Amino acid sequence: MECADNPRNKCAACYRQFNRMEHLVDHMRTSFHSVHEPTCGVCKKHCRSFESLREHLIGPLPKQECRNVFNIRGCKFCLAILDSPYALRVHQDRCQLSGVSHGISAYMANLGLRDSLTIDNGYSRGPQVVALACKTVGGGSDRSLDLCARVCIIDENENIIFHTYVKPSIPVTNYRYETTGIRPEHLRDAMPLRQVQRKVQDFLCNGEPTWKIRSPKGGKARILVGHGLDHDLDKMQVEYPPIMIRDTAKYPPLMKTSKLSNSLKYLTQAYLGYDIQNGIQDPYEDCVATMRLYVRMRRQVHRRQDYPLASDPQNRNNFASWRQNELERMSPEEMLAISRSDYYCWCLDSA
Repeated sequence: MECADNPRNKCAACYRQFNRMEHLVDHMRTSFHSVHEPTCGVCKKHCRSFESLREHLIGPLPKQECRNVFNIRGCKFCLAILDSPYALRVHQDRCQLSGVSHGISAYMANLGLRDSLTIDNGYSRGPQVVALACKTVGGGSDRSLDLCARVCIIDENENIIFHTYVKPSIPVTNYRYETTGIRPEHLRDAMPLRQVQRKVQDFLCNGEPTWKIRSPKGGKARILVGHGLDHDLDKMQVEYPPIMIRDTAKYPPLMKTSKLSNSLKYLTQAYLGYDIQNGIQDPYEDCVATMRLYVRMRRQVHRRQDYPLASDPQNRNNFASWRQNELERMSPEEMLAISRSDYYCWCLDSA
């Protein structure tokens, strides 16, 4: 019988110990450990999310050695370990960002239609990235039906490409002014929902038929960033392929340890270092926050692999049951080397 503390039975990624080698193989088959997981800069442990990594470093029951190093040289925003306290100070000054100024927010509140949506048929170099956010008012007799009433789209440089108030197709019964800042006069002569839907859909597809969009690379369609985009696109009646969507509410490294979504307010405070959504909520502010989170995740440096996803056909048999005997003869490090991610890492957008 194999000893419980046998290092051959210890996962090379999360360091979980197993009684038998076959149990470690089963773990690797379902854990999808990969080079794309957040990793402790001290002990190199792989974590499923940055929240898991945060708990490992400074949670209620942290690993003491890692916490001691992190307290001296760790960035509280990106959770990186720097070479020295001085390097940390320089790094953290750049890592902590400033929020959208109140002057811009006030300007946005009074901004009517701004429409710079263009279709360039993919002539721009590289995949174009835009962020979208919408604000909803209430409809229906119980005032709980979400109706799209304001839309904002920005480019990667945080410039406003499109902003408009939206006239819903049914009567508004609750303007939700305390959080939306929307009044009846904003919607009286606003752009109809159907027109907004058509303009946004055409802009995102960028001259490419929806059915033809298969990859963020090599096509004309734009990468769409946002938070809770399922909801926003549904309320705008826009259909867009999931492969082109980068949703900060559903990206595994940004989710809670319980695999539930974090709020955009929390993510902005924890990973960018400033507050949003205090009082009246501005869709431009939400766009900027999601774009900054996306860019930060895209800039993560991970080792390149020809076929990085577990779903790639080339990786289909990496942990096939018929390879059980062969897998049990491998070292934990060898198994980790053939393990692949079960989600698309945003660093691949810059590959």
